[in-house]
Amino acid sequence: MPDITHLALFCAATLGLLLVPGPAVLYIVTRSVSQGRSAGLVSVLGVHTGSLVHIGAAALGISALIAASATAFTVVKYVGVAYLLWLGLRKLMKRGGESEEVVELKVQSRRRLFWEGFVVNVLNPKTAVFFLTFLPLFTDPAAGPVGPQILLLGALWLVLGMASDGMYALLSSVLAARLRGSVRARRRLDVSSGLVYLGLAAWLTTEKA
Repeated sequence: MPDITHLALFCAATLGLLLVPGPAVLYIVTRSVSQGRSAGLVSVLGVHTGSLVHIGAAALGISALIAASATAFTVVKYVGVAYLLWLGLRKLMKRGGESEEVVELKVQSRRRLFWEGFVVNVLNPKTAVFFLTFLPLFTDPAAGPVGPQILLLGALWLVLGMASDGMYALLSSVLAARLRGSVRARRRLDVSSGLVYLGLAAWLTTEKA
């Protein structure tokens, strides 16, 4: 297994990457702002349950196969793009009332929030490429089989990722109280959320195998 020095360097490098907002962070923040702290935290759990798929795939070498095959990478990428486009267009086409009275925000079920977060991260080819190119840098073939080492590094990444994304969910939920009381504010939030999803879809189209 990797020595303590390698593990410490991995944790430092991972935190440096995780603290820079990316697609998963934007998704979590959107959910947390629109539906509150619990929704953001459930989304964190869904996103990082999706991370388990990438960790297992990296350990088994499936991520390497996807990255090596332009066709497989393209298929995965555009499935993710289609899903994000659907989410974005649904938000933009949602009708909002003109009344300024306080209304109850309709919250999606926790199960739906969880599985949306799961799907968003599983269909993110950027995550697969991250595990393919980043984790192996901190493995040592001389220390034993690489697969178990990747599983250990993946577990560390998962803990750090949940802590980092959980912080984003908690901080962004502070804004929820200001936005959820007004129909107009809710409509603006729907528009901004839709634009975030469409922006993520556009970002994914620029990624190359």
